[in-house]
Amino acid sequence: MIPTKICGITNLEDAIVAVENGASAIGFIFYEESPRAISIQKAKSISEQLSESISRIGVFVNHDKVFIDKCIQSVPLNMIQLHGDETPKFCNQFSLPVLKALRIKNQDSLSIMNNFNVAGFLLDTFSNDQYGGTGKIFDWSLLNGESKASIILSGGLNSNNILNAITAVNPSAIDINSGVELSPGVKDHEKIELLFKNLKKTKSTGFNFG
Repeated sequence: MIPTKICGITNLEDAIVAVENGASAIGFIFYEESPRAISIQKAKSISEQLSESISRIGVFVNHDKVFIDKCIQSVPLNMIQLHGDETPKFCNQFSLPVLKALRIKNQDSLSIMNNFNVAGFLLDTFSNDQYGGTGKIFDWSLLNGESKASIILSGGLNSNNILNAITAVNPSAIDINSGVELSPGVKDHEKIELLFKNLKKTKSTGFNFG
């Protein structure tokens, strides 16, 4: 099965359901303005009650290195996802693998990928109003299936379109947030189960979330 991250985890019950259904990773969003924001202490508490086999990924938006390092050490995290306007230089100063999120609007949105030396790129849908979690897809044909980098596909994915998305993009992994929610930060367990029922038809890519 393709490696899958369930992002926007805010409570233990949702985390357990994600793990039991086959998630490779869970995402904690430390961006205070997100409706799915979580505190360091809450993320640490959830993490301590999960198997070490599940990767913990911290999502940050224009945070400083001191705060990110505190999260890495406290939770602890296996990988970080930088979802703001971070520079290539900023991304290169961490001991953990880094995913750089890019908000895709057009072909030019992809042109900066060559500037970064990161473990992979999380491609999400562009919005003027928010950093991710839009629930909308972008034009998958922009990728043309030609990227040599590890691509983690995000943005508007759910059980209905996930197999078509994987066929169209051939990503290294997928990231799902709003597509398995009842409301921001609260997961729908039936949607998670249906998602993974479909994902079991896919093959592993070998990508590792940290």
